[in-house]
Amino acid sequence: MLLTRVITAVCLLLLILPILFLAPPSALAGLVAVIVVLAGWEFGRLIGLRGFWPYVYAVACLVALIGWHDAADRQALTRLLQIGVACWGVAVVLLARGVRQASPSFTLLGAILGLFMLPAFGHATLILRELGIGVLLSVAVLVWAADIGAYFVGKAIGRRKLAPTISPGKSWEGALGGWLLVLLIALGLAATQAFSPTWFSRMADHNGLAVVALLSTLLVVASVVGDLFESLLKRQVGMKDSSRLLPGHGGVLDRIDALLPVFPLAALLAIYL
Repeated sequence: MLLTRVITAVCLLLLILPILFLAPPSALAGLVAVIVVLAGWEFGRLIGLRGFWPYVYAVACLVALIGWHDAADRQALTRLLQIGVACWGVAVVLLARGVRQASPSFTLLGAILGLFMLPAFGHATLILRELGIGVLLSVAVLVWAADIGAYFVGKAIGRRKLAPTISPGKSWEGALGGWLLVLLIALGLAATQAFSPTWFSRMADHNGLAVVALLSTLLVVASVVGDLFESLLKRQVGMKDSSRLLPGHGGVLDRIDALLPVFPLAALLAIYL
């Protein structure tokens, strides 16, 4: 299993890194479109769609992604990010409700949410890349650091369950550990201007270190919400992974769940601040 995970990860890096660093923007847009389609298919299955409907839903997500792009006005994309972030507010309400059997009304609500969440993620990725490769990667690093810190601290001293019915492995101690690791990285990059421009250095230049700490905390919370929301969807339909598209890693959503709310929020903050 470990060998499979490593091979898959290496193959993904060999595909993604040249596109990020060397290819024209159209190549990244193409990659984002593929990710949105695959994630849309998985999302459709997780909200209870069956038969050929997840494929229809994947196409609908792609059409929505292209439709917002063709609006050709930055204000339209800003509105998409705003709606996407608002949809994650609805996801918080669903998390508070807890795990329930997926009903037709939930499937309909989930379908509406996904048609904004996934295109918002896709366009946020492109907006962050326009601001600089360091800006995009630093936001991704924030999510990965929160996850890594939460895993190791939770493993070592985790006692109080964060959401026992949704994700029993997560603890409050782990979440706190992930947050502290993110703060160290965020304030370190902002204060030293290392690898500048990063998302943290941009925020620090305009707003100061205290705001960097506050906004980084907000993004950490968003990453936890994204992770928990996918866990909620999987539990409601009795699935362990969103799919088996990535051998050893599960599905596309399993890899980007925490990025889905963070990228639109980070892009929106970059636009406003």
